[in-house]
Amino acid sequence: MAAIARVLSRRLPASQADIETLKTIGMFCGAGLLVSLMLASYGLDLSPGFF
Repeated sequence: MAAIARVLSRRLPASQADIETLKTIGMFCGAGLLVSLMLASYGLDLSPGFF
């Protein structure tokens, strides 16, 4: 997250509040993706034999 914030701060002349907003949005998107993957795999047999 820190690396992404540094890249964005170099590319975009934004204030610190804008960077914090982007970080928060990114964390919520990541959490939503994790929950979506967990719900999609509910009921599947993900044991080593599956792979």
